Amino acid sequence: MTALAHEVTPVVNNPVPDLDEVLWQAWKAMDLPEGYRAEIIEGAIEVSPTGRRRHMVLINRLRRALDAHLRGADHAVWHDGNIFHGRKCWIPDLFIGPLDPDEIPDEEDLGVDASGVALVVEVVSPGSRNIERDRVRKRREYARAGIPVYVIVDDFDEDGAVLVLTAPNPKKESYEDEHRVPYGTDAVVPSGPAKGFAIGEAITRS
Repeated sequence: MTALAHEVTPVVNNPVPDLDEVLWQAWKAMDLPEGYRAEIIEGAIEVSPTGRRRHMVLINRLRRALDAHLRGADHAVWHDGNIFHGRKCWIPDLFIGPLDPDEIPDEEDLGVDASGVALVVEVVSPGSRNIERDRVRKRREYARAGIPVYVIVDDFDEDGAVLVLTAPNPKKESYEDEHRVPYGTDAVVPSGPAKGFAIGEAITRS
């Protein structure tokens, strides 16, 4: 009996695309309806709607106050802009960067690079997923990127509190300094272009 020889087709090792690159290309291709935004957070694309009225009110109070605090400085407060760190994309409620964002472009001119961002602000929205995103996952992301100051304005921390996080440790994915201030008491930014800026009752009141 003679054994038949079978021709073996060699297997070509096609490289598997990097997950970050896959998410990046998917994010760029998204066409969202008005009122929605998409971010790349810890290995996932997250789509969220714009905030409710209370969210809008807090952001605009903060922005007006920060504008006044930064008047005459070489930094400005920005809203609804993309911040990139590698293939990650975040859209904080507010951030502080140079007066001219062209000084810190990302590689594809879609926003700004995290390396030039001095401070980010997130106003927490209702819902466990939203709360966890701002308190936990974005906290890790901003620390990994080395953003010097992260401010969380949180209606859902007991009766409301402002958390000021500084001294990021990218390797530990955490901020080394943390100051939690209940609503009704001034929470003061300790460093950077917004040094001395106080978030108090005028901003957090209902």
